[in-house]
Amino acid sequence: MRVRIPSVPFFSKRNLEKRLRLAPSPTGLFHIGTARTALFNWLYAKKIGGKFLIRIEDTDFLRSKSEYTKNILEGLKWLGLIWDEEPIKQSDRISIHKSHIKKLLECGAAYRCFTTEDEISELREEQKKKGLPPKHDNRHRSLSKEEIETFISQGRTSVIRFKIDEKIEIKWVDQIRGEIKWQGKDLGGDLVLSRRAKGFEIGDPLYNLAVVVDDNFMNITHVVRGEDHISNTAKQILIYKALNFSLPTFSHTPLILNSEGKKLSKRDCVTSIDEFREMGYLPEALSNYMAFLGWSPKSADREILSLEEISEIFDLSEINKAGAKFSWEKLNWINSQYIKNMESIKLSKIMKKYWDDNGWEPPSKEWAYKLAILIRDSITLLKDSIDQSKPFFLIPTIQKEGQDFLENRDSKLSLKLILNYLIEQNTIKLNKEKAKEIINKISKKHNIKKGVLMKSLRVAFFGSLSGPDLIQSWELFAESKTDRARIERCL
Repeated sequence: MRVRIPSVPFFSKRNLEKRLRLAPSPTGLFHIGTARTALFNWLYAKKIGGKFLIRIEDTDFLRSKSEYTKNILEGLKWLGLIWDEEPIKQSDRISIHKSHIKKLLECGAAYRCFTTEDEISELREEQKKKGLPPKHDNRHRSLSKEEIETFISQGRTSVIRFKIDEKIEIKWVDQIRGEIKWQGKDLGGDLVLSRRAKGFEIGDPLYNLAVVVDDNFMNITHVVRGEDHISNTAKQILIYKALNFSLPTFSHTPLILNSEGKKLSKRDCVTSIDEFREMGYLPEALSNYMAFLGWSPKSADREILSLEEISEIFDLSEINKAGAKFSWEKLNWINSQYIKNMESIKLSKIMKKYWDDNGWEPPSKEWAYKLAILIRDSITLLKDSIDQSKPFFLIPTIQKEGQDFLENRDSKLSLKLILNYLIEQNTIKLNKEKAKEIINKISKKHNIKKGVLMKSLRVAFFGSLSGPDLIQSWELFAESKTDRARIERCL
């Protein structure tokens, strides 16, 4: 039998604006799973013209920390997922949660349970021996007033439990999974709504009660969260109905899996958004990748899309039900595409942070722009710019393959001829055209193959036979006035 509380006014969310929320617990760093949930909420809010809200669920006082709250909010901003209203803290609303627990007690939908921890342990051991799943036996559901007073006089503490009819079937239409059914008998017995408290006090509220009260208070119309919350949704629907609250529309996204098909965790090394940022991933690339992590759009004709473009075609019904495997290869490819297409000015500003950390100072802004353009096709992660830039700031050691090549008679001769030309033409401003002209002239005049000339220069500049475009590199070395020194050290 469903219990309703007539003192709480019934309202419908159908006529309200569409409102979605992210409700993270600040008990750790901003995790990629939470970030993708935030992204799906943000995208769908934009798609339907709604609002994206934040609620910090910080009622786990032992594990919640303000630095984690700050980390979550900064991570959301970095990803471009800006919320539409001031975030609220669940801990500020504890008295309101308790008032709703009190209403459930008064109308008979909830009751005080004095079962001790030892009694619960004994019950679980007994169920384990019989091969039964752990489940509370609801032994104090029908205590009389006198029995309650006796337990209190004995100094026993009580939790508040919500009555769950084992014969009831809970069902809802999920936007991702279609109709979901859950049996009351599979919910583990009557649900604990609050922590233990003395006497007739009500202890601090627990997740399933607080989330229902707060979602109703925030007028949340759509709840989009991970599939690990499906059993919670069944319990929460019963509380919604008992409190005469209008139900939101539920959607349960697939989990993010590692390469072995298991839930992505800290054991997989990188899981926090901070770590992705430090590794050199761009926020646009990470958001782009996460959007396709579990979502297969029918209308997308390309994989590199901005958040605004993705929001226009985003559809919760197209999200896969199966878990989404995380792929470093795919993320790296997307990140490299964003770097390749980034404006040189913006990219050089990002790279300058890495240069500054290493004490490297570019000769000019224009030089920095040219270097960014030159090496960006070789960069997968932003931090790769350190190794790619290093030869332009520091003269590299000549590797064995370079030393072997310089043993060739024409190699040393090539470098001498180039150096002599530069000394003779001291006033020339070396650019790409002039560099090509020098190589062509020396090649023709001294009958040396262009390949030998260019490989010799590459060894002088980079210490090896590999590196970025030689002619563009020479222009940069000439501008930083290090080209002659690099050639001289080989002679």
